Amino acid sequence: MKKWILATAIAAILVGCAGQQPQSSLPDGITLLETVKVAPSQVGIPYKKYQLSNGLTLILHQDSSDPLVHVDVTYHVGSAREFEGRSGFAHLFEHMMFQGSMHVGDEQHFKTVTEAGGTLNGTTNTDRTNYFETVPSNQLEKMLWLESDRMGFFLPALTEKKFEVQRETVKNERAQRIDNQPYGRMGELFNKAFYPQGHQYSWPVIGWPEDLERADVEDVKHFFQRWYGPNNATLTIGGDFDEVQTLAWVNKYFGEIPRGPEVTADPKPLVTLDKTRYISMEDRVHLPLIRIGFPTVYARHQDEAALDLLSNILGGGKTSLFYKNLVKDGFAVQAGVSHPCQELACQFSMYALANPAKGGQLAQLEKRMRESIDEFEQRGVTDDDLQKVKVQFEASTIFGLQSVSGKVSTLAFNQTFSDNPDMIASDLQRYANVTKADVMRVFNRYIKDKPMVVMSVVPLGQRQLIAHEDNYTAPELNVSDVAVQGVSDYQQISSSFDRNTVPDVGAAPVLKSPEIWRGKLGNGIEVIGTESEETPTVELVFYLNGGHRLIPVDKAGLAGLTAAMLNESSLKRSTEELAQALEMLGSSVTFGASSYQSYIKVSSLTSHLDDTLDIVKERLFEPGFKATDFERLKQQQLQSLQHMMSDPGYLANTAFDGLLYGNTNSLGVSSSGTLETISSLTLDDVKAFYRQQYSAGNAQIVAVGNLNEAEILAMLTRFSSWKGAGSELPQLSQLPDVAGGTIYILDKPGAAQSVIKIGKRALPYDATGAFYRSYLMNYPLGGAFNSRINLNLREDKGYTYGARSYFSGGSELGVFEAQANVRSDVTSQSIVEFFKEIEAYRESGITDKELAFMRASVSQGKALDYETPYQKAGFLRLIQRYNLDADFTEQQTDITQRITKTELNQLAKSQLNLDDMIVLVVGDKSTIEADIEALGYPVKILEL
Repeated sequence: MKKWILATAIAAILVGCAGQQPQSSLPDGITLLETVKVAPSQVGIPYKKYQLSNGLTLILHQDSSDPLVHVDVTYHVGSAREFEGRSGFAHLFEHMMFQGSMHVGDEQHFKTVTEAGGTLNGTTNTDRTNYFETVPSNQLEKMLWLESDRMGFFLPALTEKKFEVQRETVKNERAQRIDNQPYGRMGELFNKAFYPQGHQYSWPVIGWPEDLERADVEDVKHFFQRWYGPNNATLTIGGDFDEVQTLAWVNKYFGEIPRGPEVTADPKPLVTLDKTRYISMEDRVHLPLIRIGFPTVYARHQDEAALDLLSNILGGGKTSLFYKNLVKDGFAVQAGVSHPCQELACQFSMYALANPAKGGQLAQLEKRMRESIDEFEQRGVTDDDLQKVKVQFEASTIFGLQSVSGKVSTLAFNQTFSDNPDMIASDLQRYANVTKADVMRVFNRYIKDKPMVVMSVVPLGQRQLIAHEDNYTAPELNVSDVAVQGVSDYQQISSSFDRNTVPDVGAAPVLKSPEIWRGKLGNGIEVIGTESEETPTVELVFYLNGGHRLIPVDKAGLAGLTAAMLNESSLKRSTEELAQALEMLGSSVTFGASSYQSYIKVSSLTSHLDDTLDIVKERLFEPGFKATDFERLKQQQLQSLQHMMSDPGYLANTAFDGLLYGNTNSLGVSSSGTLETISSLTLDDVKAFYRQQYSAGNAQIVAVGNLNEAEILAMLTRFSSWKGAGSELPQLSQLPDVAGGTIYILDKPGAAQSVIKIGKRALPYDATGAFYRSYLMNYPLGGAFNSRINLNLREDKGYTYGARSYFSGGSELGVFEAQANVRSDVTSQSIVEFFKEIEAYRESGITDKELAFMRASVSQGKALDYETPYQKAGFLRLIQRYNLDADFTEQQTDITQRITKTELNQLAKSQLNLDDMIVLVVGDKSTIEADIEALGYPVKILEL
């Protein structure tokens, strides 16, 4: 077994080979800057770093464990490059860059990557924008063609119409993620008070709505010209590729793109406050929330690591002071402390969600938070405090290396912000070097008696709950006269070759399904596993058949509450002692429950697996089931349920399940329970369900790690004494008749968006039968980004941030659903468009082009299915749970390639009859009801 100890890992990587290689074999215009090699026993990422003559940085990381490549282009531009009153450009540009370029048609980015069997996305934060694709390895050249075309040839394809559509899409994204979410506007209002006026972090990444309205196409063009040149970008490629060929492709596609304006680093003056600022807001929430923030340093400042350790001691989990003083005593439903850092600034951030059963007064919570800070000063720092955070950081670093995409992201991040991809060793060293004195020093410098921002978020009309009267109002925006500065004369280049020709691809890579082993413990528990040598880690999942489905409706929520109790104390140790033991190992053990199963998820470094499994055994076989734990968890669940009643997604899911399955079946009642069912549960109920559910007869185990079958089974022998028979699922009661063609409205007053769900009960899961074939049938309709539904509602109409349809199946029943969150003012129009697309597809069927696209996308996408241990575990669980053949994915590929238009169209006819479907709309009834009624369908008002 490999031993990965922090000190030796650091020492090993510090002496890893780094140097340069001869330049003679490189294409003209590419220079090798650095080669880093990592021995098998070291923690790190091997790579080569190059630079093109136009300033583009290229990083190559080879990993042939799976037949895929991950391509990432990171531009050092985020919302921090914007001006006051001109926010939202970086994020808007992320959307615009998917709308085609000079040689790539509209929507072709998504179509090309998806058809290649890949995935893609882009993200924007305050400091960078990145675009990334994961594709089968034979598709690499095509990805380089796509990325280079939008870097060098974007502007000729930019139109006013595209700009307007994407501006609407961003507005929809804001409505969905911010305006229509509980506490959604808290962060942006907090930052306005936290940062000085004009500071780059004082406005939200997505932008202020009025700033988006202020933007025009010329602003967008200038923003591109200023920030999207190759000298402000890092291209990182990881996976299974030929290095020489890749260098030639990179030089061909990117080498001729001209250098952009010079980019310099922004200054990083430390943020300060003159006095404590109190602000507040009312929101459609149930739980009052208090948030406190202290300004500290910036990312990779010498004090960052010590501040991170301080935040962990104060509020980093069940061993923290905040947990002890706020959550354990029931004054808060949740509480925590963190120290998130960005390129220019960090926040030492504290929060607590008040428990209304204890009054919900935020002034009381603020007092307890301040008392916890004072307690830390008296308590000081222990050796265990230092050790557990260092071990956790080491473990999280190693777990982050489990995928090619994770390694590529790490390399790109480090290069962008530190001009050095090889930061793992130095980061580990930073945390290893933190002393007790360092933690006390940063406490005294940045936290003790220092000004802070205190924000209260309270339910509508309950300002009496705020921590303190507001004493600060953010100043009005000083709108910049210009959106961009530093734009030089921009000349659009002509390519030296024909970029209109889509690159050919080589032969499809040979898929590598995990090699599966099967075993049994002495008591008959089945174990299925596979070896994964990429990291010294083990992922184990104990599945217990039953879950929420095992429980009578009047006890809904019992499976989850029982699992929560098993995450608490044992007969031997307290909750805090068990949490401390896991933290010292860098391991996680989580009991949970879902619709059809309870589970125990175990993640551990291989070297700590034996000790971790001892904790699993203790929690599983010797639960404490203390009355104080039960009452606290029950109260938290009751408050959580009331909180979720302000979440439109939860409301929609709960109501839709109730309509399809009825309130006399467990499938029709949320697994979280209801206020009535949770209120009635007792500790005896928990103990009884524990005896019924957590028995060997219900258990199966999935294992993925760098141990072989014999080693895993030897570790699991401690569970061979586990006894108990399996439990039979109770019979489903009569399912309700679904009133097809009816539109149900669930009122959410003031909602910025409407959640639309259209669907019916459908097929249970199967791997090769009608369910899988229906999945193939739906793919062009609503299963891909460039599906008919999404292109219509998002890209053509601008009604939504995203729309889709899908089949989901379990062991007994399944569902077909089409879903979107849409602007409130276009709710009825969106329903019409959904109906139009579903009906047209059912009547006219799949086209030849759609059939070819579906076959290519689904078949080639199999190359991405088994990369991470988590993906491998999911694959193994499907085989285990549904008793599938080990080669079922090969059978699926054969079906995908052979299925005919006739069969797909017959499935569309039988599965997509709108007369069988109901519609649920969660939104503001006062503004949407009349238009919906005008559609002419039966309309019913629903109440939960």
